[in-house]
Amino acid sequence: MRVSSFSTPTRLRIYFIALMAAVCFPFAVFAADALSPGLSWGGMTMGVFGGLALFLLGMEQLTDGLKAAAGARMQNILARLTSNRFSGALVGALVTAVIQSSSVTTVLVVGFVSAGLMTLSQSIGVILGANIGTTITAQIVAFKVTKLALAFVAVGFTMLFLGRQEKLKQYGAILLGLGLIFFGMNVMSESMYPLHSYQPFLTLMVRMETPLFGILVGGLFTALVQSSSAVTGIVIVLASQGFVSLPAGIALALGANIGTCFTAVLASLGKSCVAHRAAVIHVVFNVAGVLIWLAFLDLLADWSRMISPVQEHLHGFAKLAAETPRQIANANTLFNLVNTVLFIGFTPLLAKFVTRILPDREKAAEGVIVTPKFLDDHLLDTPSLALHVARLETCHLGDHILGMLAQARVALETRDERIFRDVEKADDAADILHAQILIYLNRIGKRELTREQAEKFFQLSQIADNLERIGDVLETDLSQIGRKMITDNMQPSKTMRLILSTLHERVYQALKSAIKAVQENDQVAAQEVVAMRSEINQRLEDAARHQVESLAQSEKERLETLQMEFEMTDKLKRIYSLTKRIARIVLPKEV
Repeated sequence: MRVSSFSTPTRLRIYFIALMAAVCFPFAVFAADALSPGLSWGGMTMGVFGGLALFLLGMEQLTDGLKAAAGARMQNILARLTSNRFSGALVGALVTAVIQSSSVTTVLVVGFVSAGLMTLSQSIGVILGANIGTTITAQIVAFKVTKLALAFVAVGFTMLFLGRQEKLKQYGAILLGLGLIFFGMNVMSESMYPLHSYQPFLTLMVRMETPLFGILVGGLFTALVQSSSAVTGIVIVLASQGFVSLPAGIALALGANIGTCFTAVLASLGKSCVAHRAAVIHVVFNVAGVLIWLAFLDLLADWSRMISPVQEHLHGFAKLAAETPRQIANANTLFNLVNTVLFIGFTPLLAKFVTRILPDREKAAEGVIVTPKFLDDHLLDTPSLALHVARLETCHLGDHILGMLAQARVALETRDERIFRDVEKADDAADILHAQILIYLNRIGKRELTREQAEKFFQLSQIADNLERIGDVLETDLSQIGRKMITDNMQPSKTMRLILSTLHERVYQALKSAIKAVQENDQVAAQEVVAMRSEINQRLEDAARHQVESLAQSEKERLETLQMEFEMTDKLKRIYSLTKRIARIVLPKEV
């Protein structure tokens, strides 16, 4: 991982801030100096924009470090510990708190639902819990540790650039991100201090206490920055200077919860129906939650005061600046926690609602042969998770190839030439999926990968290639042999038909077990595939022996049929050999 390797959303946010500063800075300074010559608007503007850029940069660095350090383990927790909506909510909160990205959690959930590893109702619990997890950033920011900012930066930078072990570099990225967050907070805080004497700004902050106005401002700013955690953190920075009161902070935080829905909606565009449902669930939950709390904002403020520390020795403005940041962070956590408890009981109804308004579509798109089910560009900046969805898509390709093999057997037994043509058409879809997987893997390969991730990258590439080769054997060889046998009215003997059917069945089971081994990293299933070698070799020997015996007794008109039988068994042997290669990729090198 490199500090300069930012994701596209982060670059856009930083570019936007830089552009805003470059374009608006001269005009803002000129106008502000004319209105209030006593303040140094140039220095304040540079400090605010520079501090904001450092803050967002630190947020992204922290998130990247956390995802790199815990991404692979978090996906396993998500897949295994979401047996019901309650455990799903707990896991969603835990995973999002660790990787600090509710959008990544949601994308993973969409993949699990598409793969049948999780029901839509269970996924709703995870999405609800993810909102709780995002509040951890605000809690961290509320601790006044800005004095340690540069120490975090120095230690994190040293670990990131001088560390030799991947884990050490990842932990260094986390510390560096925290340091940049706190340093950006400190820069913004010091830059805005002169505004204590600027009445128009104080009046604007007072207006934020009007719930609808504060929610609107918080929502718009979050939609622009695309990070509710960052916006809530900035609100806490303002509160630490005494600019934002608790009612205003709560209104802005609630607006941030609505604004973050914009990110979920954007992420679902062009995706599957499951992704659209996840986005709708996110919008319904956050908007409904804010509407419910509009009538109880005073109660939420009282609750947050009750669980927040009180600075008895301070008074007036100093007391407000010392207590409000923690109160806002606690109110934000309470809001999402209580909403989750309120909505968790209605997840089946919510699942039915979104399914009704977004029913399953029979075709992904008119005129499109096939589209990937799991590949998602939003995960590319988290290689461990991107490799996970690439593995799911590779298994999707495997299931497609498995279906082709089953079709070929039916076509051979029923002597139906149309089914063989369907197999040939199905290979076009397999070629498309294979190409999309390789493109996605190539994009992953351009990221900086750990040794383990690089190994998985090469393994998936080889598995996808072998699956595509099996599809080619089915389309180019097996299908054409079958069609020729039907067209020329070649009829294998009863004994040979039985041998071919049994051989076909064993090859099918081998491929099925190989795909299972890839999907679940099941080394036992991979061993079973390799262990089938003796049985399949025996079937091939039986076929060869029968063919030799038939050849000795055959008339000239049977010779061509025997040649087709030879080729048929040879192609099935080729499919098993490719299947065995896939299984051996999953097995440890020692085996």
